[in-house]
Amino acid sequence: MQVVKKMLISFFVLWFAALLFMPKKELYYALEEFLEKQSISINEKHIEESIFTLKLHDVSVYVKGIKIMSVDKIRFFTLFFYTTVKADNILVDESFTQFIPERLDKAKAIHTLLNPIDIRLSGVGSFGLAEGMVNLKTNHIRIDLSEIKKINNIRNLLKKDEKGLYYETSF
Repeated sequence: MQVVKKMLISFFVLWFAALLFMPKKELYYALEEFLEKQSISINEKHIEESIFTLKLHDVSVYVKGIKIMSVDKIRFFTLFFYTTVKADNILVDESFTQFIPERLDKAKAIHTLLNPIDIRLSGVGSFGLAEGMVNLKTNHIRIDLSEIKKINNIRNLLKKDEKGLYYETSF
């Protein structure tokens, strides 16, 4: 029993040390380089690093040099087996509001090692409440809308089933 106890304590000490000393900024810069190859550029004014999180403040997102959106704050939180990305106050550029809701108050993406193929999505914005899933194996996205408010500009992109309105696409 003592051996198992020592192994568990050693595991948790190593896990915590890996989280503590993980180069979060460098991993973020590697993500930026990967996105740059896809012609997506992320510019932030300030980066804040802590034990479990990395926060980006005043973020602007560009695709092929065109500003798509601005975000007040993005938080990356990881425990290796569980990762979340939260974004606050997402404002879409006016020229894209025909295709995307103009404002998201909060957006969240969750990825776990228990289900590595799927990423759960949720968001609250000017359109109401949305929850969805991204399947990385089939490259399929489905977002279900509930508590619908203002969707006039994106209604033509939505489909309807027995659960209500949803958006579905592949990439």
